[in-house]
Amino acid sequence: MIAVRAKGLNLSYGDHQVLREVNVAVEAGEFVVIIGPNGTGKTSLLKSLAGLLKASGEIEIFGRPLARYSRRQLAATVAVVPQQVPLAFPFTVLETVLMGRSPHLGLLEVEGREDYRIARQAMEFTDVSHLGARRLDELSGGERQRVIIARAVCQEPKLILLDEPTASLDPAHQLRIMDLMERLRREREITVIMVSHDLNLASLYGSRILLLRDGGAILAGSPAEILTPANLAQAYGCPMHVDRYPLTGAPRISLLPLNQSASPSSG
Repeated sequence: MIAVRAKGLNLSYGDHQVLREVNVAVEAGEFVVIIGPNGTGKTSLLKSLAGLLKASGEIEIFGRPLARYSRRQLAATVAVVPQQVPLAFPFTVLETVLMGRSPHLGLLEVEGREDYRIARQAMEFTDVSHLGARRLDELSGGERQRVIIARAVCQEPKLILLDEPTASLDPAHQLRIMDLMERLRREREITVIMVSHDLNLASLYGSRILLLRDGGAILAGSPAEILTPANLAQAYGCPMHVDRYPLTGAPRISLLPLNQSASPSSG
């Protein structure tokens, strides 16, 4: 089953066109990582798929046109994890996670016992149960990110969209977030689409890679197919060395100095 299908997406900011005739298809149950240089429209594509930006073209979510979803229906199907979490209001962790139940409540309905059960289950899944009474502004970056993922899990979505969830996190917290995403895909059968600048995390966790280049061109395929020296040099404009992780065999990307005389190579 196709979870997301986009055809002929176009989006401009003034005179600057960031998406040009973009076509995307994501199978249900995939872990897709969107990579590419700054300014190629990765976040714009993600927001368009979430209905947060109005791009021209066609978007279907699980076979249904995006325009035919109500706000509530879309929120019950698609969860979005942003890169930055606003801290203007000092909600507690439990209050924040419970917000994920909003799409499943009536207009004046308040959370009931079942909603609290689902929220606590989501907190346990993301390992933030012990933080329930803490305020978001009291947490580390990695803890806050897991709380926002817990809120997304609490929505009980079929699709989760993440915009650079590991940005500014140390390696241990990056791996914890990525492991959470893989568990969501494997154990809860949630389709995951994530924007990332980290090519090695994309290689290790992505079942498929979408490489965006200037002009809206997309290369799509497995990590081994997409993360090649030629593709990366063409997209990013700098040399990169690609060999293999000893334990997994996944592509491993190393940056090379710009004054490196040797041409990009693959090990």
